[in-house]
Amino acid sequence: MATAALTYEELLTENATVKEENADLKKQLEWFRKQFFGSKSERLISDSPQQLVLFPEMTPVEKPKKAKVAGYERDKGGTKTNTSITLPANLPVERIEIDLSLEEKVCKATGELLVKIGEEVTRKLAHRPASFYIKEIVRPKYAAPNQKEGGVNIAPLPTTLLTRCLADESLLASILVSKFGDHLPLYRLSEILGREQINIPRQVLSDWVVRAGKALYPLYEEMGKQVLKSGALWIDETPLDMQSKGKGSLHQGYMWTMCGGEKAPYLFYRFFKDRKHQNVETLLGNYTGLLHSDKYEAYLKQAKKKGIVWCPCWAHVRRKFVEAETKDPFRDLVLEKIKDLFLLERQAWKSSPEERLQIRLEKEVPIIDELIDKVKERFLKGDLLPKSKLREALGYFVGLIPYLKNYTAHPEARLDNNVAERAIRPLAVGRKNWLFVGSEGGAEAAATFFSLIQTCRSLSINPRDYLEDVMRRLLDHPANRLSELLPDNWAKSQNK
Repeated sequence: MATAALTYEELLTENATVKEENADLKKQLEWFRKQFFGSKSERLISDSPQQLVLFPEMTPVEKPKKAKVAGYERDKGGTKTNTSITLPANLPVERIEIDLSLEEKVCKATGELLVKIGEEVTRKLAHRPASFYIKEIVRPKYAAPNQKEGGVNIAPLPTTLLTRCLADESLLASILVSKFGDHLPLYRLSEILGREQINIPRQVLSDWVVRAGKALYPLYEEMGKQVLKSGALWIDETPLDMQSKGKGSLHQGYMWTMCGGEKAPYLFYRFFKDRKHQNVETLLGNYTGLLHSDKYEAYLKQAKKKGIVWCPCWAHVRRKFVEAETKDPFRDLVLEKIKDLFLLERQAWKSSPEERLQIRLEKEVPIIDELIDKVKERFLKGDLLPKSKLREALGYFVGLIPYLKNYTAHPEARLDNNVAERAIRPLAVGRKNWLFVGSEGGAEAAATFFSLIQTCRSLSINPRDYLEDVMRRLLDHPANRLSELLPDNWAKSQNK
């Protein structure tokens, strides 16, 4: 049956639809090109003379002028690279003396012995491969000579984290930091040990990691409790593949991170087998206080709860407008205003909490109010294609309007969720190396050690020293004083 011919009006409508779809596809293609080949910086570099008038107290050092670029331009000038080397004062010194031979110590002209007048010292930093040794614990046994039924007296063994395990806590700490701090897969660690003729199969190493994770779980759990008491949280999640039943079969789970405020400066990780909203409910429980996050629906639900002050991430807002590649001047205007907010926040965090609130009230709130008015006006104007990136960015912004100024009323709140974003990075680096976790138990152990080790790194604590000491002390430590073994409190006790 022949199709009826389209009318002139229908052809015009179809043509407009095709043009709209074509424009949208071109923008998507350009966006994907940027993701693969372009720089990912969201920095907005502007040569606007109004910048200095707006913030006279933050006058920048004059640099060579650059063309105005909205995002994706890296500033490569003016920064000096730090090439200085620092060494610990107590580093052992091995002296190697290279002397003249007896013949060379005689003056060729007079035949007299040469006199030593000094020496020239050349210093080099050297390295020896990691040393292994057997720790042999000897316990003498005693008995009464004339009493056969008196029994044998012997000193008890020191408590150890893993019973009937060949690995000392020092070796366990080294393995754990290598895997969860330096991101070395266990098969590589097994090969490294093999070069020293220490043959430990990967399966054995994996068993040690899981068992150590279970043993340290009470301390990990205490860290989670302290984070929820901090009154300020930064939260984010990232995919993490887990090996499931069946050869080569992987299941996508998720690792969440919660970062506490000044009262509990910990990076706490927790694994879930999926990304259900219920996971956030489980993580936060009855938490009340500041909550920083992106616009994931599970966090939006939390924002509506009594006692939670939700601070959506302005970096995500900025990213939406950076990705909206368009020549529309309105997009550049929004990016300039957001840049002003970040500049002001940089100054605010150099000030006292009271001054920080004053800067936000007097300078940042007016900028946000202006942005809200202009974005709402442009969004309601309706002159953008429904699927355009700029309209998507405007819609993202409009959905956050009730919460955009929340951070300005709380000195500990931040403009963005970068605390959690930075906490996710080590996990992403590790995931590229060991690809997946072998089981749910392995994922839970990973969460435990990421929490302890990455917290140590954020607090400039040597994670190997921390883990070795804590693993030796944990079983004998009072359960009601576990918080004393958390990284910040442990560091304070070491400095006494």
